Amino acid sequence: MLRLYDTATGTVRPVEQRDPGRVSIYACGLTVYNVPHIGHGRGWLVFDVLRRYLSFRGLDVHYVTNVTDIDDQIISRAAAEGRTESEVATEFEAAWWEASDALGVMRPADMPHATGYVADMARLVEELVASGVAYQTSTGVYLDIDQVDGYGLLARQPLESLRSGARVEVDAEKRSPLDFALWKKAKAGEPEWESAFGPGRPGWHTECVVMSLDLLGDGFDLHGGGMDLVFPHHENERAQAVAAGRPFARHWVHHGWVMVGAEKMSKSLGNFTTVAELLERFDPRAYRLLVLRSQYRSQIEVTADTIADAEKALDRLDRLAQRFSLSEYTRLQAAPLGPEVVEGPEVVVPEIERFCAHMDDDLDTPGALAGLFDAANRANALGDAGETATAAALASTVAALCGVLGLALHASAAIELDDETQQLVAERDAARAASDYQRADAIRDKLVALGWSVEDGPTGTLLRR
Repeated sequence: MLRLYDTATGTVRPVEQRDPGRVSIYACGLTVYNVPHIGHGRGWLVFDVLRRYLSFRGLDVHYVTNVTDIDDQIISRAAAEGRTESEVATEFEAAWWEASDALGVMRPADMPHATGYVADMARLVEELVASGVAYQTSTGVYLDIDQVDGYGLLARQPLESLRSGARVEVDAEKRSPLDFALWKKAKAGEPEWESAFGPGRPGWHTECVVMSLDLLGDGFDLHGGGMDLVFPHHENERAQAVAAGRPFARHWVHHGWVMVGAEKMSKSLGNFTTVAELLERFDPRAYRLLVLRSQYRSQIEVTADTIADAEKALDRLDRLAQRFSLSEYTRLQAAPLGPEVVEGPEVVVPEIERFCAHMDDDLDTPGALAGLFDAANRANALGDAGETATAAALASTVAALCGVLGLALHASAAIELDDETQQLVAERDAARAASDYQRADAIRDKLVALGWSVEDGPTGTLLRR
């Protein structure tokens, strides 16, 4: 059984399904006021790998990611550029999905937009006010966190500690600096919706609690996002559900940041690399591999050197796929692979078991990857020793498990050969077929002298630069 670190308990514990055989996941998604950077890309990839692995283990995964299409940043950009908020949100949502698709990330089963749930959010706010856990001021409606049992659970700090560390608020009408907006009263020139409290718009923390409970139901299995969302965003989501008497997420999963030196990559600091900029220079699969090389809760630094090193490692896997003609395992997976991908005599069961043991241990992708690269080395060694069937089975297992991680390999080198090189390859294959290994070796030497790396595959001579 998969065990993941739970932010709420501070322990690695089993992921127990509310509904046997099904897993419900909500991950905080896009705020569409700018293009996505590679820190966002890491989050997409972490949850993409989790989804794929759960599907591989035979579970039906219902994955939801939201689109925040109205917030302060969207409003500010629209005003600065003389556009509507809808125009800004539409433009940048398209950019986000384009980048996500380029990274090979599967689309969510549901992607609710905040503007489609405003009425539901207003009803929740009414309910919280009626129950006495929320109150009105001249600027909006706020949740009284002193009325919420266990506030501070995700932050893993007592309420008094959080209160003493809070910034001094300028709103004297708030009962506590930690109280947060459920509904913001309308300001001139801003979009607004009607409510029992007058025109306005919902607070950011109210969006996800309403959408997740609507689409996944009470007590859904997993809620996640980046570590920066633990407090206050996820804590404030949880607080509203508790205050409303609704069972919320059973397990909380948070991934680490992409770092730039000692700082988190973020738009507010201006120290970010966009996904589009990264993909102009590097294979998108290399970024997936780089993310897989780090445990999801650790911080990572993405540089030209670390990406280039990931490309070199990816090349080793591609060469394995090319050597053993593994095209059936190397499609870019638009949908997850199920358990059937490793059924049959052409796979090696101990490798699958080792892979699953690592993945079940808090999604230990570095350990799982190390095992796959070790198996790839052994497959090549077996192939060199003439143990073709055993080598092919091991290579097939490696490629299939790479597919489980969403890492599609390239089984075709796609190299254009000049006439002289093509002739030498044909002569070498003919010599090997006739068991004239002395001539085959001599032709190999000629190809190496021309700058080629020469390998022997089931279909004949394989060349790489």
